[in-house]
Amino acid sequence: MSTEPAADGADGATRGVTMSAGASSRRERLRRATLGEIHTAARKLLVEQGSAAVTINAVARQVGMSGPALYHYYAGHDELVGAVTADFFLELTTAMEHARDAHADAPVGERILAACRAMRAWARAHPAEFGWIFASPITPTNRQSDSARHQAGQRFERVLLDLTVELWNTRPFPVPELDDLPASLREQLTAYSAGLDGRLPPEAAHVFLSCWTRLYGLLCMEVLHQLDFAYSDLEPVFEECLRDLSDALGLRA
Repeated sequence: MSTEPAADGADGATRGVTMSAGASSRRERLRRATLGEIHTAARKLLVEQGSAAVTINAVARQVGMSGPALYHYYAGHDELVGAVTADFFLELTTAMEHARDAHADAPVGERILAACRAMRAWARAHPAEFGWIFASPITPTNRQSDSARHQAGQRFERVLLDLTVELWNTRPFPVPELDDLPASLREQLTAYSAGLDGRLPPEAAHVFLSCWTRLYGLLCMEVLHQLDFAYSDLEPVFEECLRDLSDALGLRA
């Protein structure tokens, strides 16, 4: 019996699979392109009009679709905000990583300071985006471990965390006695340390978090113009803050 028809059938099936894969690939490219337009529109609204302007309908109008059509891409406003925030986080993280890696052969202290300065440079260049990340409430949806915002935030946290762990492992910095801290603080630090798989003991985690909140607080006040009443140039204040953090981490000893 001839096998030619079967061969034709196999070829047809192969062509069908290839065409289906090609169509799927084209759909995915179109979807990614549309998501890019949506994110660009949301960012434009944020920068030009403020966070309140970033609504589902406003973003949809910017990209030439109806509000209901945008729900094919995001389940709602919270998910859209989380995805756009993840983009901002990744931009900021990449800037800090590049600054860190530009000093790859330098002592860890220099890499920490380079990453901190890169964070400030990005914040000053993108004040609306920085404020969107750090001065807006985080909704329950975006606190979930599988959300784009949470995952991008984790990568951001690891930049300074990993450098601090490296410093701790090579030259431990001064830490308080854990028993001298308030009981509630000890409990929280112990839980945080456990979440890091013990990479920083609770007392070292306390120093790390204290440094981070000091840096974050100053940047937020600068970007949000909360210190304009006293300062027109905050770079010396920022550098003074870095010197204080260097002392806390034992970098200037």
